[in-house]
Amino acid sequence: MSWHWESTVIAMVAFGVLYWLLSKYAFGPLFDVMEKRRQLVLEQMNTAESSRKAAEQQMEDQKAALQQARKEAYEIIEQARTTSSKQADDIVQTAKTEASRLKDDALKDIESEKNKAIAALRSEVGGISVKIASKIIEKQVDEKSQEQLVDQYLKEVGSK
Repeated sequence: MSWHWESTVIAMVAFGVLYWLLSKYAFGPLFDVMEKRRQLVLEQMNTAESSRKAAEQQMEDQKAALQQARKEAYEIIEQARTTSSKQADDIVQTAKTEASRLKDDALKDIESEKNKAIAALRSEVGGISVKIASKIIEKQVDEKSQEQLVDQYLKEVGSK
């Protein structure tokens, strides 16, 4: 086997021409397609990352909203408890006040009826005393008759 320098030169020239043709017509469009593909993959990765971040942010917002809703619900429950406790205390206080007022009114009515009864009794006793005195004066009786007369009038008063 002999070595021929002409064939090496021709091979190098052919390789250079082929390389130039490939780079002009094949590598350029191929590299463009590959670059476009790389850009598309980068865009998709960036979009996926931003979507992930947006999803995380939305998840945090939902957690915060849920926490706020729970807090508001707890506050509403506590306010309802406080209001119901206050209303119960108000009802009890009103009932106590009304019971005290009714008791005072009843005591006033009892006192009034008692005074009326005492006044009526005094009036009746006064009338009976006058009758007894007039009978005693009319009869001018002795001590024994006088006691019988007083006992008789006391029985009359007791039966009325």
